[in-house]
Amino acid sequence: MTLCQRPSTSLGPNVPLHSSGYFDSPRLDEPPASPHHRPVTARQDLESIFRAAVAACHPADVVPAYLPEPPEGHTILLAIGKAAGGMARAVEAAWHGPLSGLAVVPHGPAELLQQIDCISAGHPMPDEASLTAAERLLALAQQAGSEDLVLVLLSGGASALACLPGEGLSLADKQALTTALLRSGAPIEEINTVRRHLSRIKGGRLARAAQPARLVTLAISDVVGDRPEDIGSGPTVTDPTSLEEAKAILGRHGIVAPDRGWSETVKPDEAEGWNADYRIIAGGDTALKAAASEAVRLGWEAVPIDAHAQGEARDVARRHASIALETLRSGSRVALISGGELTVTLSGQGSGGPSREYSLALALTLDGAAGITALAADTDGLDGSHDAAGAFIDPATLARAKARKLDASAALQANDSGAFFAALGDAFVTGPTGTNVNDLRTILIDPSGSRA
Repeated sequence: MTLCQRPSTSLGPNVPLHSSGYFDSPRLDEPPASPHHRPVTARQDLESIFRAAVAACHPADVVPAYLPEPPEGHTILLAIGKAAGGMARAVEAAWHGPLSGLAVVPHGPAELLQQIDCISAGHPMPDEASLTAAERLLALAQQAGSEDLVLVLLSGGASALACLPGEGLSLADKQALTTALLRSGAPIEEINTVRRHLSRIKGGRLARAAQPARLVTLAISDVVGDRPEDIGSGPTVTDPTSLEEAKAILGRHGIVAPDRGWSETVKPDEAEGWNADYRIIAGGDTALKAAASEAVRLGWEAVPIDAHAQGEARDVARRHASIALETLRSGSRVALISGGELTVTLSGQGSGGPSREYSLALALTLDGAAGITALAADTDGLDGSHDAAGAFIDPATLARAKARKLDASAALQANDSGAFFAALGDAFVTGPTGTNVNDLRTILIDPSGSRA
């Protein structure tokens, strides 16, 4: 039995935990108990829709169906990402034959595994433990022979959790560059292009280390478009981008490029003949379909909008508010459901993340319109931090804020949506969910106001 001891993290008094520390007990597909049999509210429907979406992407349910046949030799399991613990547990429960390896998970509550070693590392900022993790992953891959299987379990967060900067580039340099990219509002595909070209494990280099073994990657995708090179910065796939493109990205965002650490990634011609297979087992579309199905079960007409939304959170919120108001005028009882990954270009010093910034901008644009409630949340349970997954808004949000002397416009200007919703009691707190796909946003429009 392997106990991955991680620094304890307080997730709030209402977060149920079990031995893994993840919010999957009770299971996310079970609606919360209602001891007083209260009438169902829009907020309860919103949470039920979110829970159904996350449950559809839970490792325990999606991993077993995609497992390959055990090899003639040994199986080395390498799990990296926010869902690494759950994915590794799912393999342990289903696997037949010798199994060893390493799971790399974010710092937080302890992770319990039976056969696989487990260590924790930094996210979203890589730390010294991230270097150790990357070195151990490469060393394990290099031990594999031609009769062995290297089974890589990949999920969002892997880029920071396993970080091995290119030659001559220090961890401090990589941290500073990561901070600059995150603050710039650059989309994740651009950030990962830079990461791949300043790494000794990303951009196909872990796959290179595993040769001549059979290599199978099972990925839970957190990126729009499910591009393998962007999921965890593509440690086991070839890379279509170039070193020159990576440097150009830094230039476009006004970030000074480091003068060392650069190298070209693995290209398709090098990988010809490799015995490698890559399988995406869940992603944003999986969550959206489950969310729509749950909305219909609850009596709403499910209408998808912006399934793969990208861009500034506040801009997308304003666009979605316009759609919501138009839908409200039509008299339809609708659940508008959107996915994708939004960004925030930081100009203030507040707290929060893209989902809460979206919620705040949505509330401001709707300006108390009756009959509209919404929840925007990250499916990993972490909207940029451990304090919340996202936030609810309803027609009374701005009025309640004013009564508490909270300035919603000032909070948006300062990128302080986290403090704003925490003060209102409208933060949506789950703790880590055990999976990680695209963000999920649901706007419920009920012209009759039957579910306030």
